[in-house]
Amino acid sequence: MTCVKASPGRTWNRKPRGRSWAASIAVEPAMADRKHPARQPPRRPPPREVRPSPNAPVLPSRRRADSGTTAMPGFATFDRLSRAMFARISQGVSPLAVADAWTDWALHLELALGKQEALAMRAATFLLRLGFWLPRAAIGEPENPPLRPPEGDRRFADEGWSAYPFNAIVQGFLVADDWWREATRQVPGLVRRHEAEVAFMARQILDIAAPTNIPWLNPEIIRRTLQEGGFNLLRGWSNWIEDAERLLAGQGPYGAEAFPVGEVVATTAGKVVYRNELMELIQYAPATAKVTAEPVLIVPAWIMKYYILDLTPETSLVRYLVTNGHTVFIISWINPDRHDRNVGLDDYRRHGVMAALDAVSRIVPDRAIHACGYCLGGTILAIAAATMARDHDDRLASLTLLAAQTDFADAGDLMLFLDERQFLLLEDLMWDQGYLDTRQMAGAFQALRSNELVWSRLIRNYMLGERDRMTPLSAWNSDQTRMPARMHSEYLRGLFLENRLSAGRFAVEGRVIALRDIRVPLFAVATTRDHIAPWRSVYKIALFADTDITFVLASGGHNVGVVNPPNQSIGTFQILTRRHGERYVDPDTWATLAPERQGSWWPAWRDWIGGVGTGCAADPPPMAAPSRGLPVLGDAPGAYVHER
Repeated sequence: MTCVKASPGRTWNRKPRGRSWAASIAVEPAMADRKHPARQPPRRPPPREVRPSPNAPVLPSRRRADSGTTAMPGFATFDRLSRAMFARISQGVSPLAVADAWTDWALHLELALGKQEALAMRAATFLLRLGFWLPRAAIGEPENPPLRPPEGDRRFADEGWSAYPFNAIVQGFLVADDWWREATRQVPGLVRRHEAEVAFMARQILDIAAPTNIPWLNPEIIRRTLQEGGFNLLRGWSNWIEDAERLLAGQGPYGAEAFPVGEVVATTAGKVVYRNELMELIQYAPATAKVTAEPVLIVPAWIMKYYILDLTPETSLVRYLVTNGHTVFIISWINPDRHDRNVGLDDYRRHGVMAALDAVSRIVPDRAIHACGYCLGGTILAIAAATMARDHDDRLASLTLLAAQTDFADAGDLMLFLDERQFLLLEDLMWDQGYLDTRQMAGAFQALRSNELVWSRLIRNYMLGERDRMTPLSAWNSDQTRMPARMHSEYLRGLFLENRLSAGRFAVEGRVIALRDIRVPLFAVATTRDHIAPWRSVYKIALFADTDITFVLASGGHNVGVVNPPNQSIGTFQILTRRHGERYVDPDTWATLAPERQGSWWPAWRDWIGGVGTGCAADPPPMAAPSRGLPVLGDAPGAYVHER
């Protein structure tokens, strides 16, 4: 007996509007090799030969045009080349944007006499407090210092910082840090964007100038050097040489080799059941005698490798779902290079999300699909879901967004310096390279938390002579991917700069889509310390989707808050559901209303999937569908995940 829960008006065997998904798979390009033999790692298994149909659509990057003539570049081309060369030096940062922000701040502060007086009084007050505190600190009398480091700042945790004169150095730095924080906020007349930019740059400068980064002012470095006779500095020098050699050789950081993909991480048993020029689709082997009727399709971000959701067996979300009776599919994206420069954002929707949905529908026919998207994968999944709703495609059973934004008005510090001037500079850089390099993206993310991700690591590795303990998550974090030039340009302009998706101006195939058309139940997860997708920005899906929305706010950051398995019993999360038709609640009010629970949010999501699905159990579906043109192409984790 077939157990199907269909929404009103859903007919699984009816002919869908436009081209059917079965037909779309029949003409989807399946690819046996990437035509880049130099980029193939030695261990990459040879994929099965699958020849595309003569009428198969080809990604824009694979279309070759050979006119036989060579035209001289115009003057505009030389301009772009010069800007691209400059962008390489500045790492894509526009000096005009920087100078504009500082000039605006300085001119408005000069006219704000009241603000100047307030800053002068603030400085004088702290200097007086320091003047009374320093003599007592010098003779070792216990006394509360005028200022304490912000919560979560562990740079001064070493006991040496509490002894004189180092405690006086800390207080001087904290006074300067406090003064600059106040000086860069609430300046009358200052443009809000420039205020955020100046505050960010001042914070970066202060992080660089922190006494923890100056060896002769850091008591931990001084003590270690005296104890070891300077051997810590020799080890640090050796670490620096080794890291430089690894960087020049294109290798991962020290210790990453201990986590080979497919051997230590990404080990959940499965098969590659579909492949095109943009992605591989992995189907995981069942672990239970019966499975939930509706399968789960996971769409990860293509800015990193997919296996963050399949790390070690203890921290694998994929394995957790499989062992709890779910049929799981996941997309493994290609690592683009300069040949993929013309791959656009909609290619990731059509040849990624929609191609995967088509393949899942052929392997598990007549079943609705629980779709889950992480980060950028969640954004493109929301776009695909809204397009499907517009086109009356009813294959989704639910939609889950993990740390994924659909409105970019308050996208956090990543929005800083992303104006038209900055965008053009990045465009020229990508036009020259054909992609956005991994080091350029990593530098932008590290700048958001430079005191933790940059300077503290430099001190440990090169001054103290220690090595950071490599973990599966940090090894994954170093296994980065590139971004195609066209896709990244469309993503930055259409979503970040112009915020078209939530504004009702995002068009797919020539017609505007609306998030409010999504009618399936929605589960959204955000994290409290997310610097990439701030939780209040993720929460904005509640403004636009017109359906039942269960929102979860988990402790942790962008990655740790998502990869938090129940077996570790750490962290907390808040969860609350807003039913269709109920009034909107702002995020701060939501945070006061939502109950807090201990541990991981994974079990809550598992129960939610069971509640919005049919609740029926079924026999596990076959691995792939050879009779429907989808043979097994290889073992998980596939070939694309190994590309560097």
